[in-house]
Amino acid sequence: MARAKETVPEINLHDPQYYFNRELSWLEFNRRVLHEALDERTLLLERLKFSAIFSSNLDEFFMVRVAALRQQIEAQVSTLTPDGRSPQEQIDAIGQTLRSMVTEQHRNFEQVLRPALADHGVHILNYIDLNQEQRLYLQDYYEKRIFPVLTPLAVDPGHPFPFISNLSLNLAVVVKDPEDGEEHFARVKVPSSLPRFVQLPAELRQLDGQSGLWMAVPLEQVIAHNLESLFPGMSIQEYYLFRITRDADLEVAEDDADDLLQAIEQELRKRRLGGSVVRIEIQSSMPEALREMLMQEKKVSANQVYEIDGLLNLKDLMSLMSIPLPHLKDSPRTPIIPPKLRSIGEFTSTKSSEEGEEEKDFFAAIRKSDLLVHHPYYSFSLTVQRFIQLAANDPNVLAIKMTLYRTSGDSPIVNALISAAENGKQVVALVELKARFDEENNINWARRLEQAGVHVVYGLVGLKTHTKVVLVVRQEGDRIRRYVHVGTGNYNYKTARLYTDLGLLSCREELGADLTDLFNYLTGYSRQRSYRKLLVSPVNMRDRMTTLIRREIEHCKNGNSGRIIAKMNSLVDPQIIATLYEASRAGVQIDLIIRGICCLRPGLPNISENIRVVSIVGRYLEHSRIFYFQNNGQDELYIGSADWMTRNLDRRVEAVTPIDDPGIAKDLQEILGILLSDNRQAWELQPDGSYIQRRPTNGEPERSSQVILTEMALHAGGFA
Repeated sequence: MARAKETVPEINLHDPQYYFNRELSWLEFNRRVLHEALDERTLLLERLKFSAIFSSNLDEFFMVRVAALRQQIEAQVSTLTPDGRSPQEQIDAIGQTLRSMVTEQHRNFEQVLRPALADHGVHILNYIDLNQEQRLYLQDYYEKRIFPVLTPLAVDPGHPFPFISNLSLNLAVVVKDPEDGEEHFARVKVPSSLPRFVQLPAELRQLDGQSGLWMAVPLEQVIAHNLESLFPGMSIQEYYLFRITRDADLEVAEDDADDLLQAIEQELRKRRLGGSVVRIEIQSSMPEALREMLMQEKKVSANQVYEIDGLLNLKDLMSLMSIPLPHLKDSPRTPIIPPKLRSIGEFTSTKSSEEGEEEKDFFAAIRKSDLLVHHPYYSFSLTVQRFIQLAANDPNVLAIKMTLYRTSGDSPIVNALISAAENGKQVVALVELKARFDEENNINWARRLEQAGVHVVYGLVGLKTHTKVVLVVRQEGDRIRRYVHVGTGNYNYKTARLYTDLGLLSCREELGADLTDLFNYLTGYSRQRSYRKLLVSPVNMRDRMTTLIRREIEHCKNGNSGRIIAKMNSLVDPQIIATLYEASRAGVQIDLIIRGICCLRPGLPNISENIRVVSIVGRYLEHSRIFYFQNNGQDELYIGSADWMTRNLDRRVEAVTPIDDPGIAKDLQEILGILLSDNRQAWELQPDGSYIQRRPTNGEPERSSQVILTEMALHAGGFA
């Protein structure tokens, strides 16, 4: 009798044990940022910068993510995350994880960075360590420049506890009335309108007989040691610093908003005041009674209070980056012009060719072949920004359409769009008013653009427009040609120096037709469900990405190999993760380059043993998205604005473009290979959720992908 075939047990790939928590994964990303401040290989002022970034990141995390969790707790939401945690369990885990990190950050600053700065003549002094001459100078400075700005606020039956604004640094002051012996509480806000560090003039920069390059005292200490002027006749008993963080996410009911711009302006006014308190940072020396009073008045529990040893609000350390010590900072790097643009007229002394010959101009270069721009290695100002500026002033350009998610306050691109409208072109700007913490800037741009005659659109109800695209329509002889830019990053020349991003400049007809359809979808009424080339969220991107992953599975099942490489900011979506698990189980080899949040657990036997995850944290913020599918030797590559997050696939308008140019496809594969070989800034995600930083071994040379890519751009003329 034949033996029955053994049944292989089914595995539930959505089991919570196979997923990391989103919030805790983000904290691990911020731990990697903090590590740059701890790493002795990092230059000193850069270490200071990373400590400031760590603090700034935490502020936003509390204002948005922690605030949302607390709202869920108040609303008694019981829904579990894919990793099986309730909102309260997440809050508890955040506190347990974060407190040691904050302690480590402040210990590093006080015990390592601060003394190291002093060794280089940079002194952040405590007021009590000043000599008499320095104190007299600061007293005079205080009376003339600080005292007029201050407002002491008493707390008693006639004065209720004052409102404390979001992210404000404050002094909790206890004073005693000598007439009746009563003690009173008052709050003094440290003005954010004044510099955080009060510098001493050159003639007073003496310490232990040696001159210092830069010497300053924290503003709050200058105020604290001159409190008598704010409370004349009172005896100052004690003072302690504290800082408040509030819920700062906007809530706009778009369906009910007749005017979205006006509705967001109203919400911004609420944000300035702030929502409920989500965190209080206090000096660890603050007595229990004072701490309890703050907690009671601000309606917070003990797990929302963070004790700090040393300076509060270390994100203000970023101001020290302006100190002239170039050897303690990364050397400045000048971005280059891509090789394919170097021969065009405006970048050379060559004049335009005679009539009948094709001019050597920007548009001609794009007609000749698609162009890949890779920032900050390639100049943003001389590529993407220049493309838009040229289009604005070109008499042959009929229309310009673009999306604006985030850009700088003095944006040359906004000015170019205004010029284009004044030149009589049809100009459409889709301004995303709901870009978090950039809402006010975007409102200002929108008004400026509208006043200039630009058609301003605010996007679709219920969807953020996150895509980065430009469409230029140009009359060329008896035909109209469409030029496009599809990018991974914002149209912001400032962040383009700090973020790694990619963009495709092309005049392929199918891409131009797709972007025309996309803008019609964004500005009018459209049920467009198919695109020729583009992957568009929330229309077809989820299905197409899933199909591309499953195609690799089929190749493996048919006896061939399967290979996926994906680079992005975050991987969160449970459906995509489950599909990647299926691919791993089928034998597909998968490398993921995920800078931030990764909810996928790699290296699990029979689940994800063929998946490897690395995170690169270095000089530049890795922001580009690249997707590679081997396709049985017929390689396919894509770049665009979307991460594999549920919000990007279902609740945002995103665009990802295929790369059809073989040379650009080769360049992208080379970039991916360099990133995967990094042994300086790369961290490998472990099955337990921890990250281990790669280090050179056995005499192996150090390979920083960002340094290699910079050198390739500068010395090899590009990536080709």
